Parts: sequence; C-alpha cells; structure tokens
Amino acid sequence: MYKALRDDIVRVDDEIYSVSGSNTNWVILKDGDSCTLIDTGYPRDHAALLTSLDALGLTPASVAAILVTHAHNDHIGSAERLRVEHGTPVLMHEDEVPHARRDYLDQVSVGQVLAQAWRPGVLPWAVHALRAGGTTPVPVHGPRPFPGQGALDLPGAPVPVHTPGHTKGHCAYLLPTSGILVSGDALVTAHPTSRLAGPQLLPDMFHTDRARALDALTVIEGVDADVVVPGHGPLHRGSVQEAATTARERAER
Repeated sequence: MYKALRDDIVRVDDEIYSVSGSNTNWVILKDGDSCTLIDTGYPRDHAALLTSLDALGLTPASVAAILVTHAHNDHIGSAERLRVEHGTPVLMHEDEVPHARRDYLDQVSVGQVLAQAWRPGVLPWAVHALRAGGTTPVPVHGPRPFPGQGALDLPGAPVPVHTPGHTKGHCAYLLPTSGILVSGDALVTAHPTSRLAGPQLLPDMFHTDRARALDALTVIEGVDADVVVPGHGPLHRGSVQEAATTARERAER
C-alpha cells in the first residue's frame, strides 16, 4: 500500500520515498537522520528538492550521497550544487562519469526536438523543459564511479544495475530487501511526449542507442522486484519482469 504524504511525495515502502518534480522523479532512501538521494530533477527543481527533504525531517547535509541514474539535465539538476555547497559525493557508473563532467553531451538536441515538434505533446514538453533548465549547463566537476561491485554502503543499500542504451552509463538501482527497482529512464510509466500509460520505453529521440535500450529491458527482466519507481511517471506495482516485457512489446510494434 502506497501512502501519499503530500501531492508530490509518495512513501513507497518503509523509509523509501518517491518525489515528483517537474516531469521527473527523484527518490529518497532514508535511514534515521541520513539518506541517499537518487537523482535530483531539473536545475529549477532545486527548491522543490530541498522542500522534499525538509518534509521528511532531512536537510541537504543529511544526504550521504547522490546516486545518478544518468547525467541528463533533468536528473542531475542539483547534483553539482549539493556537491559544492555540502560536499555531497555524486556517484554513478564509470561509463557515465565523462558524460556528467560534460566531456561530451549525450542528450537530445534542440534540432532533434524540433524535427519531432509535429508529434502530440512534444512542443509543450520542450517549452517546459527549457523553463525548468533543460539546456542550463550543469556539469558535475567531481563525479565518482561506484567504489566496487554489489550493494553500496549507503542508506538503503542500493545495488546498481547497469542498463545502458538511454545513455552509455545508465544505471537502475535495486533495493533487494524491499523488492523495489528505481529504473531511471531505462523503463518509465509515462511521459508528456508519449500517448501511452504504463510500462514503456521513452520515445526514440531520447535514447543514445535504442537497440541497447531494448537490450537493457532484458537486464530488467532478470531483476527480482515487484515495484518500479521510474524516472518519469507514477509507480508501477507488479512484476518488474512483466513490466519490462510489456515495454519491449510496445517498443517493437
């Protein structure tokens, strides 16, 4: 049973919270007066991010680490700010580190968006993304790769699950004791540019490598979990394997 603490915060399980920002979700794994933060929303979600921490009795100094699913602007908007202002480590898959530093930008371009502007929902989403800081430079100057394999020594003990395709170093995070998968953009349940509701891949323009994004669904099918907390859209309750299969079937039509 999921309990909404406020319109934008849902308690997924004991001390695990999903927060809805500007079309993007972040996740708070609380352990006493400390927490792990998975993603941070758009740059202009910063105030909402701090408010969500405060609502749970936390502060920016409470964040033991930020885990990045991938380094798109709508997921790392506050990462560097928290790193600089509070010394918060920003961790991710080693293949995502150069992307987070902005050695290159692996993100849908304005030109690609304009080429798809005729599709329903694309222009309103693009306007919102620009207003939320979707093109604001937000490099992380001190990103760190995960220190080792398996569960991380952080609140929630999340286990990184490499799911490349959306970006080269995209990672989901499994919370084994709760049966929850924080799927980032490897598997979503809604998006303003999609007419679908429920498990799905994002539209093609958002993926660095669509074939690998499809392959990542095979990885997700092997995960033992029964709740998906996606980067976009509401929680999905039910077999993660079935959710990934549904997303694959929809993408291959």
